[in-house]
Amino acid sequence: MLVQQRTIKKPVSISGVGLHTGSVSTMTFRPAPEDFGIRFRRTDLGGSPEIPADVDHVVDISRGTTLAVGEAKVHTVEHVLAALVGLQIDNVLVDLDANEPPVADGSAKPYVDVLLQAGFEKQDAAKDYLIIDQTVHYQNVEKGVDIVALPTDDYRVTVMVDYHNPALGSQHSGLFNLEKEFVDDFAPCRTFCFLHEVEMLHSQGLIKGGNLDNAIVIVDRELNDGELKRIATKLGIKESVILGGSGVLNNKSLRFPNEPARHKLLDMMGDLALIGAPLKAQILAARPGHASNIEFARKIRKLYQQKKLVKKYQHERKEGVVFDVNAIKKILPHRYPFLFVDKIVEFKIDEKIVGVKNVTGNEPFFEGHFPGQPVMPGVLIVEAMAQTGGILLLNGVDNPDNKLVYFMSINNAKFRRPVVPGDQLVFELEMTSRKSKICQMKGKAFVDGVLVAEAEMMASIVERTENKAQATPVSKPMLN
Repeated sequence: MLVQQRTIKKPVSISGVGLHTGSVSTMTFRPAPEDFGIRFRRTDLGGSPEIPADVDHVVDISRGTTLAVGEAKVHTVEHVLAALVGLQIDNVLVDLDANEPPVADGSAKPYVDVLLQAGFEKQDAAKDYLIIDQTVHYQNVEKGVDIVALPTDDYRVTVMVDYHNPALGSQHSGLFNLEKEFVDDFAPCRTFCFLHEVEMLHSQGLIKGGNLDNAIVIVDRELNDGELKRIATKLGIKESVILGGSGVLNNKSLRFPNEPARHKLLDMMGDLALIGAPLKAQILAARPGHASNIEFARKIRKLYQQKKLVKKYQHERKEGVVFDVNAIKKILPHRYPFLFVDKIVEFKIDEKIVGVKNVTGNEPFFEGHFPGQPVMPGVLIVEAMAQTGGILLLNGVDNPDNKLVYFMSINNAKFRRPVVPGDQLVFELEMTSRKSKICQMKGKAFVDGVLVAEAEMMASIVERTENKAQATPVSKPMLN
């Protein structure tokens, strides 16, 4: 796999009709700078809004993957994204003068062909690979979907489909070498649907640009000539339509015996591009679809964002430690004698964090609380929980240097037993709600596995307003 990022050398275009919307469009791939990523730009709309290709901008997966920013949408992006992933293109601006890319022949090959014509430009920046170092599993029992990402120093995808339908049966396919296999063995695989779905999709306002040249229609029921003619008229298909005996409408030839399974793999590559980073992982998927692909991509993207945050603040990797005290000081503005977190040992972005505070006899508050019988004040235990929770708020905060986090409320605070010198406090915080700049957390504090305190907290993220010259240079989210 490539080491450095790359873009294309020159703009290239492709025109045609969109599969679902029927919109006629011209799509132009344009070179983009390092770390730009993949973005779609609606040139037909005022201001030419750009839509980043990531799961945070997915708004619909009913029969393809739709991205949006505000009212600006781009439908059915998965084949375009698969072409970019398959060619290992990191940075590109995709201009569209309508709301859906041209479907071409229903595969990714036409996009691959024009991108190959454009040529590739190697860039100086290194690729930002997300290296899967732990098993990530997604399951939907109701739909029989299982997707897992396993560690490997490469990019591999294996897909199995089983629609419990004799017209298609069970199929599987696997991509094991991106450079050698993608262009010839997977990019040409076309989209498909079952005959019984055709009228339903049309009635839902979909496949307006679909025809027998850009989709495989799998025959899964018998129809007489009158019914076939009625469907063809309804869909605007002018050519003659026959059931034939190949299992595909009009006896269209498959490009591969397992072309449907290969196309599902292609779809998955496109959907997983929405993680926002190239992968080094082995993906195993049973019965995937756009909905499950996107949910799996969300899980992987969270892992990617978490790894980026950890890498930003924790420069030295330590066993069993996510953030050490030096990293914590880069995140929180608190300093002695009011910094009450020594290390973070578990961190799940937007979900949970576990911090540790070693309580020593040298804590300044013990001098007066209480002389001869030192006990850590309960309010400071809550403060320590809050500081730990402040680190959990890192994700989604723009310019954290200019933000503070203030308590809005503390509810159901309970103190179960005293905390004394020699104890090690372990704080567990879970985010229960986050809306805009308001977040809610539940916190618990333990000593030797015994619950010593708990509280529910609500906090607000606000802009710093004090004189910058008086502000702590490393100031980040804090709680007061």
